[in-house]
Amino acid sequence: MPKSGQARVLTAEQQDHVFDVIQHHRHIEKNTAIMQISFKLGLRAQEIALLQVKEVAKLNASGTDFKLLEVMSLPAAYTKGADAMGRSQSQYQRRTVSFNVESFNQVVRQVEALAKAGAEVKPEDFYPPVRKHRGKFRDLPMVSAALRAALTEYLRLRLEKTGTLMPSSPLFITQKGGPYSPNTLQEHMAVILRDWAGVEKASSHSGRRSLITNVIHKQKKSVKIAQKIAGHVNPSTTLIYEEPPEEQIMRALENI
Repeated sequence: MPKSGQARVLTAEQQDHVFDVIQHHRHIEKNTAIMQISFKLGLRAQEIALLQVKEVAKLNASGTDFKLLEVMSLPAAYTKGADAMGRSQSQYQRRTVSFNVESFNQVVRQVEALAKAGAEVKPEDFYPPVRKHRGKFRDLPMVSAALRAALTEYLRLRLEKTGTLMPSSPLFITQKGGPYSPNTLQEHMAVILRDWAGVEKASSHSGRRSLITNVIHKQKKSVKIAQKIAGHVNPSTTLIYEEPPEEQIMRALENI
């Protein structure tokens, strides 16, 4: 079974089941397109939430028609989540801090000096800078026929309802007409996988993990290729996906 905290890797049959059950719920075109992007391109939920129309299609001058792009160019900023587009007002709450020995000794000396001078000492003044997540720009060829069909059907539906689209329009919108927040889309994708399709321990990250696991274990591609698809800055992050998938573990146990 997947480790605690890791999203479930879906088999091909489970993936087919996900797209089948979507047909029995509302917003078929939108939900199909969202999950196709997850399983065929491996985007994180926050990246999908931040997508704009221009990332997948080129609109005509009047915004009444489009041509699907061959390659999705994903900006590095999207991997940073909602703050990349100013959609989230939440403040980062630090739970731990760490120092190297030299920095720690320097902080102690500064605190001693302030204490001797009778000045107020505020702990947060001595926290080290927050290490910001570095995104990585990546080009993802949209070669899957199922993915292209899903995006085409969804964009056609959007145009039927609104008449026109802007390049900067959010690709996916909520029932209220606004863009998804990363958290809202993450929860929505989890509902599709766990509640609708009944896949235990699945999450919005399951499509991404399933794709990268497939690239490494079934297609036998190099970690470098998997890293490029995933957009990992550090290859050590991609190496996590070298763990054998649950499907292989189950077959091994069945042969005992």
